[in-house]
Amino acid sequence: MLGWHEGQWNSKASALAEIDERLDRLVRPPGWQNPRPRVLYDLIVIGGGTAGLVSAVGAAGLGARVALVEQNRLGGDCLHTGCVPSKAILRTARAIREFRRAGQLGVRIERADVEFGAVMSRMRQRRVDLAPNDSVERMTRLGIDVFFGLASFKGPRELMLDSTSLRFRRAIIATGSRPALPPVDGLEDTPYVTSETVFELTERPQRLLLIGAGSIGCELSQAFARMGADVILFDQSRRVLPKDDADASAIVERALVDDGIRLELGIEIKRVSRRGEGCVVSFRRSPNQSDEEVEGDRLLVATGRTPNVSGLNIEQAGVQIGPDGIAVDDRLRTTNRRVYAAGDVCSLFQFTHAADAMARIAVQNALLFGRRKASALAIPRCTYTDPQVAHVGLSPDPADARHRGTQTITVPLATVDRGVLDDETDGFLRVHHRHGRIVGCSIVSSVAGELIGLAGNLIARRAKLPELSAAIFPYPTQAEAYRKVGDAYRRTRLTPRVRRVFERYFELTRW
Repeated sequence: MLGWHEGQWNSKASALAEIDERLDRLVRPPGWQNPRPRVLYDLIVIGGGTAGLVSAVGAAGLGARVALVEQNRLGGDCLHTGCVPSKAILRTARAIREFRRAGQLGVRIERADVEFGAVMSRMRQRRVDLAPNDSVERMTRLGIDVFFGLASFKGPRELMLDSTSLRFRRAIIATGSRPALPPVDGLEDTPYVTSETVFELTERPQRLLLIGAGSIGCELSQAFARMGADVILFDQSRRVLPKDDADASAIVERALVDDGIRLELGIEIKRVSRRGEGCVVSFRRSPNQSDEEVEGDRLLVATGRTPNVSGLNIEQAGVQIGPDGIAVDDRLRTTNRRVYAAGDVCSLFQFTHAADAMARIAVQNALLFGRRKASALAIPRCTYTDPQVAHVGLSPDPADARHRGTQTITVPLATVDRGVLDDETDGFLRVHHRHGRIVGCSIVSSVAGELIGLAGNLIARRAKLPELSAAIFPYPTQAEAYRKVGDAYRRTRLTPRVRRVFERYFELTRW
């Protein structure tokens, strides 16, 4: 039985505030005074998230004169409202799952109490633990001039920060993204949280209504359900994770249902509204049916993200906006040849590791006349549900026209010894290839995020499947599924004709 010591939150409020103050001292020290600007900077980076920090540190390491401008706090979405806090909470959710499965593994545990305040305190502490990498002290130690404030372009080579002018040879826009809100009637008048503000909750929701069954929605719905909330997950798509492999989606759906989550998929949300201290979602299952409504005490909206471009006055710099945010070419240069962009503000790949990789390209191309292309990157993605779903390369949708001429090899985890030993057989490793050259990979596994990087490296190297057959993986590990894929491909090469040739060879060499 799961319990929750709700009354303990108030007694810990001061401790949580102290942790947050320690974080602020690292990423935006109180009383910070912006430095006196240089006459000209080799590079000005706008935005102190992952792409901005990597850009600034990389350029400073080359010996460039660098300024970093951030409106709020260094660290960006990843540190404060994204990867770090969400994965800290998912660690708790994984522990709860292990407790529930203990009986199957021969371990008897009578009771587990989920203390929401302790979970949130741990999450905050882990942010502080990781913040030194993104701190003002580290940036200044590397010779970077750190400015806090809202920057806007005054011209093709000049920024304004309040009344301060910052001139540059090159600039990188790395202002990231923010939660996108759906056009739902009543949302403006209804209290809600997003993937940014959900980590500020001081009480566990008893009944959580969650709109959006993409990666963020699935991760958070599973975490809160395991922590004891009644969760209802809504989406107009007919399946969760609609951008992922359909078989992977089905496995995650089963896992969410097993965790007690009620799925309302393929529906149309008509409106949301406030009711007392709670909220109501009104929806319709089909056009010829009547509206239904569900009441909860918290509404979480997780319907994707949108680039941060407002307030930059980018038209003064001759920078254009495209369908994915800042318009860039394959070398991440904007319509102003002196201005580049990296990360969420210009890419559909809105992941921390993608922002990091793009920033490295932008710095090299901006300062060293490089010609590296973003299209050459093989960027993996992972949804950290339990099990995890990861993908890289060719679209996971077999109906995509780009699948023409490809073949697929799937290795179920039920055929991998470590999957059997760990009771984790509901998953697979699936590789798409063209004549043996790897072009895509999807993985469903408790460690899919750890496994997918190898597939990305193989795709970037244009590697072929026989390499996997020849590779040696530790036994027993789920990574052995890669070798099984290579072996399966080799067996397809053993055609009846080739087999007859070998049989004839052995006949001739037998005496």
